[in-house]
Amino acid sequence: MTYLKQFGIILLFSLIGEGIHAIVPLPIPASIYGIVLLFAALMLGIVKLESVDKAGSFLIEIMPIMFIPAAVGLVESWDILRSRAVVYLLAMAVSTVVVMAAAGRATQAVIRRTGGKKS
Repeated sequence: MTYLKQFGIILLFSLIGEGIHAIVPLPIPASIYGIVLLFAALMLGIVKLESVDKAGSFLIEIMPIMFIPAAVGLVESWDILRSRAVVYLLAMAVSTVVVMAAAGRATQAVIRRTGGKKS
């Protein structure tokens, strides 16, 4: 029953995000609105972490499974992708390095700012 309640809370914020997406004419996915609203509710104490902790952890654990349909789609589209495969692989490699470098720099900045203290 705990998982159902927690999933319900997460789905409620997703639904609210869908509603905002339908009203606000910005090119932002509805899921982002929902995530930001849930984050704000957690930070403001409107929703307690314990209210979504177990369901959130479960969703993170099964996240790799959610990429299987996308991978199958890429395999099925190989005929279309083959002609530009080198360009796509190069773009993926460069963007991966850029994201890793940015994440590393951001982490270092946070560590320096907090003095390396654990919270």
